[in-house]
Amino acid sequence: MDKKQKILIFAADDYEDLELHYPKIRCEEAGFDVVIAGEKKDYEYKSKHGYPCKTDISFSDVSVKDYIALIIPGGFAPDTLRTIPEVLKITRHFHEEEKLIAFICHGAWIPVSAGILDDIKCTSYFSIRDDVKNAGGIWSDEPVVKDRHFISSRKPEDLARFCSAIIEVIAKNREIIFL
Repeated sequence: MDKKQKILIFAADDYEDLELHYPKIRCEEAGFDVVIAGEKKDYEYKSKHGYPCKTDISFSDVSVKDYIALIIPGGFAPDTLRTIPEVLKITRHFHEEEKLIAFICHGAWIPVSAGILDDIKCTSYFSIRDDVKNAGGIWSDEPVVKDRHFISSRKPEDLARFCSAIIEVIAKNREIIFL
């Protein structure tokens, strides 16, 4: 294959540092191109702790067909991101295409607002479990939950398992996704 397979990650101010950078680095180590999307291209967003992350693409320029997976970090950013129509549209399109959607912690707010969690077993940070349940999700208090084309985790302490699950699922589906 000539082109590297691409993974999309959402970014906005107040993202959780580890929940964006750890999956980015792990996926790059596994040989994937990671593209950071935000409201503005080439914009530097600041994490909850002030760590920068520069975007590669704007939401309006994302074409879901170019990506094999979507990763949604937590922090306070998802509360802002879920109010952006392009973010919800992109997330729904990943769901319609049954491409991997991985979210951690408060990242669950985006699939909640996109209305795609009906009968999906998943997890999140404990304080938003009612949001997940009210959106039709089946909430479970586990470090990693895999259901259909979704992977979810609760908090930064779960990142090693979260990233391993993402890479495992992508590697397992590689032949199917890229025929």
